[in-house]
Amino acid sequence: MDFQLSDELLALQRSVRRLAQDKIKPRAREIDTTGEYPQDIFDEFRKADLLGLCIPPEYGGSGAGIMGLAITIEEVTKYSNVLGLMLLLTRLPTGPIMIAGTEEQKQRYLPGIAKGTHRAAFCLSEPGAGSDVAGMQTVARDDGSGYVLNGTKCWISGGMQADWFVVFAKTGDPASRDHTSIGAFIVESDSSGVTRPRVDKKMGVKGIDTTEIVFNDVKVPAEQVIGGGFALVMQSLNAMRPIVAARGLGLAEGALMYATEYVKNRAAFGKTIAEFQGIQWEIAKCATEIEAARLLTYRGAWLADQGCFTKEYVPMLSMCKYYASEVAVKASGLAVQLLGAAGYMEEHPVEMFYRDARQLTIVEGTSQIQLGLIAKGVLGHDLWWD
Repeated sequence: MDFQLSDELLALQRSVRRLAQDKIKPRAREIDTTGEYPQDIFDEFRKADLLGLCIPPEYGGSGAGIMGLAITIEEVTKYSNVLGLMLLLTRLPTGPIMIAGTEEQKQRYLPGIAKGTHRAAFCLSEPGAGSDVAGMQTVARDDGSGYVLNGTKCWISGGMQADWFVVFAKTGDPASRDHTSIGAFIVESDSSGVTRPRVDKKMGVKGIDTTEIVFNDVKVPAEQVIGGGFALVMQSLNAMRPIVAARGLGLAEGALMYATEYVKNRAAFGKTIAEFQGIQWEIAKCATEIEAARLLTYRGAWLADQGCFTKEYVPMLSMCKYYASEVAVKASGLAVQLLGAAGYMEEHPVEMFYRDARQLTIVEGTSQIQLGLIAKGVLGHDLWWD
């Protein structure tokens, strides 16, 4: 058992850490304040070849896998969860194509993401169907030459910037909860009948738009249909758990590091705050939880890179997403408290960390959904110790 990163991953970690310190740290607050898409950072990611980490070399990527992307996101989100989301969006919509797409689909859609000439979004959630995937109402009707898509998707990260979408829809009766009636479709964002009528105003993670997308009689050619059904939805999301976890891990690290430096320099009652045992214990407990989250996250990333994201691996993948996102909330809350009144002010980044952390316990399966999946795995002996 080797807990050391490979030389290649260590080199990636060092280079991204420098980029994050030089380019992202100075921009993080401005991105949060203005809410404007940080095209300049996207360009930096493109120059550093960070947009194709999860994409195989034969499609223009570097083949660093989910582990490489998780390590990169961890470094970036020490300063900005928005930029972690930007990198996450290189894998979320491309995942279904890599898992179940045709060779032609991979050749057509993956290189543009890796090169940074195209962006994409993953369209699953609906106004009445978030965690309840089988409750979706978007319909794709077979017209003989392909499908015609009708419905509304909401809370779509990167929806305004996307050049294409992976859209999940019912291919049968929309009232049916039959898992075999769910299909996946690649839709160009400039297709006739596609509109993006609303951009949501969010509590945090500002800078990458969350969008409502409406599909009105959108024609989808047969060559843009992905096989896989409901199983593809779940496998795509399962493989993403360590990547979301990495956002939580990096945010927790950034929040605790900032708060620790603050209490080492803040005088109170004749000494620094850091000299109080109560403060030290809180820092120690949080640091321990961060390291536990790291082990879960790295194991999850390793599993996903081995193709281990089917049903029997769900408990371990859900654990990393659940735990790391909850640690992010806890660490950012502790950071605000350690700074006291200063932590509540925009002069310091911890209030931004605090707002951004809440998103992680909701997106791509809430903490409660993850707990249910873990429990189901234990009850079904997918996770067992005997």
